[in-house]
Amino acid sequence: MNVETVWRDEDGKRLAATVWRAGDGHRMISSAMLGGGIGPARWVLNAQVAGGYSRMDPVVHLEELARAYGLDGPGVGMLTAASVSRTLRRDDEGVNVSATVGLRVPTWAAAPAGTPDPELAPMHLDGTTPPAWTPGTVNIVVAVPVPLTDAALVNAVVTATEAKTQALLEAGFPCTGTASDAVCVAATTGGGTAEPFAGPRSVWGARIARAVHAAVHAGALDYAAYLDARG
Repeated sequence: MNVETVWRDEDGKRLAATVWRAGDGHRMISSAMLGGGIGPARWVLNAQVAGGYSRMDPVVHLEELARAYGLDGPGVGMLTAASVSRTLRRDDEGVNVSATVGLRVPTWAAAPAGTPDPELAPMHLDGTTPPAWTPGTVNIVVAVPVPLTDAALVNAVVTATEAKTQALLEAGFPCTGTASDAVCVAATTGGGTAEPFAGPRSVWGARIARAVHAAVHAGALDYAAYLDARG
């Protein structure tokens, strides 16, 4: 997975994005706003936005960015307010992972009903951000060099999510992630019979788990150091 970092000026900020020009021959499963679901895709874009992002048309925004970066055909697009230039990459026996880790609002997946969620109100009413505001979201992209069945693609998302949560807990963050996390798993379409399993004890699932764990754990520790440096 050859991931490149590109830059743009937007909202008075210098913002990074990662682009993977995967090309033809890939099927992807994703929870992303643009290109979510299961289907063929030729690229993956993970774009940073400014803190206090308020556009109400994020899919249109991602389509604009994709065109600006010369991405054509079907693809997957994700947004994050986390620092994309701090994306971590890890590999494990053919599996490649990139992860952007921001933990502004660490969240437990199962929270009591009616619990206020600060993720939903990051700005003051005047549109400014609070002094302590720091960006969040964990976005993960996984590339697997073998075909996977639809069921195995779904299984791979579960495996990646479990590995993400394990990494966050081991890094000292009491959470399962953030409320806006996204994931994309890409598998090749050639190379023989599609693998039917991607659970953590299967051959390819174990590799996905280790690579995701390594990338997210490193990203979480990097984020903790970032917070310490801010004082």
